[in-house]
Amino acid sequence: MELWWKRPWPVACLLGIALALASILLRPCFVVLVDGDRLVTQEVQAELPFSIHFIHSVQKTPVLENLQVERDGTITLLSTQYQSFGVGLPFLESEGDFHMEGTSYVFDHMDRHFRTLTLRTGVGTQLTLTVGERTIPLYQYYPPGTRIDLMTVPAWRLVHLRPLGK
Repeated sequence: MELWWKRPWPVACLLGIALALASILLRPCFVVLVDGDRLVTQEVQAELPFSIHFIHSVQKTPVLENLQVERDGTITLLSTQYQSFGVGLPFLESEGDFHMEGTSYVFDHMDRHFRTLTLRTGVGTQLTLTVGERTIPLYQYYPPGTRIDLMTVPAWRLVHLRPLGK
């Protein structure tokens, strides 16, 4: 009597199931955590653009940062747009391509890479996150000082991340 694992079709079926399961569980997912609870989960199939809008805490002028999640899970800062020079705002030509658009200063091609980003809501900063078609005015929902983490994790790790309010 031949053992089942020595036959080619059961082994091929099990291997196919294992590969399919691995491809699902290893898919990268962009996650936004609020104080450790999951607010946003978005599968990263190709580059995933998102933006962070806020009022600069010193200059009191709007800032827009355009980023994208790469297929490998890296977060890349693509450009920054702001309306005044000052502390904490980019100004070196070596940091990207600097130009004016109307009344805004724009730094394109910044090409800064991050594994994770940690933000905090602040008094008067109006921290807002846009992912795809969804715009989330974080400052309206969370008190100043609330920690916001942006990261990419494999899908299997989502089991360990609590959905918001659970």
